[in-house]
Amino acid sequence: MAEEVVVLAGGCFWCTEAVFLDVVGVKSVESGYTGGEVANPTYKQVCGGDTGHAEAIRVTFDPEQLSYDDLLDIFFATHDPTQLNHQGNDIGTQYRSAIFPQNEEQERKAREGIARANAEHDGRVVTTIEPMGDWWPAEGYHQDYWATEGQRNPYCIAVIPPKLQKLRKSFQARAKSATAQA
Repeated sequence: MAEEVVVLAGGCFWCTEAVFLDVVGVKSVESGYTGGEVANPTYKQVCGGDTGHAEAIRVTFDPEQLSYDDLLDIFFATHDPTQLNHQGNDIGTQYRSAIFPQNEEQERKAREGIARANAEHDGRVVTTIEPMGDWWPAEGYHQDYWATEGQRNPYCIAVIPPKLQKLRKSFQARAKSATAQA
């Protein structure tokens, strides 16, 4: 079976990228922008909150190693899908929780994933399903940020390790780092 792509927004893309780079079956993760009105936006424009874009990640994965359902469950477990237009101290629509399905099957499964997450969060999930619009890759220095600049960035040091710990604890068989230690 061919690789599949999913586009997810769950707050700061540095944080979601770091999590999904550690998931077994994920082939690549690209940080970028989608869901807005401005062509080829910059990080500064998106952070300003006026473009309509979300900071998002485009995940390429092998569906024989990682199901779309499992991928969504990891997504919901490693960010707070009950926070409207923010994650922690990151506030604005650019930090919204959203899924951008690539096809009707992904959209159907996204609705099922939201229902599963709602069962765990007392019906408070605010994650939206939005049409897949243009994808704009983020500037080069945002790619694989945790492995480069992120480990010197106080924000990332505070936010990313707890997300990775949650992945490794709740999805031990799915975390590359956890399976490498076994």
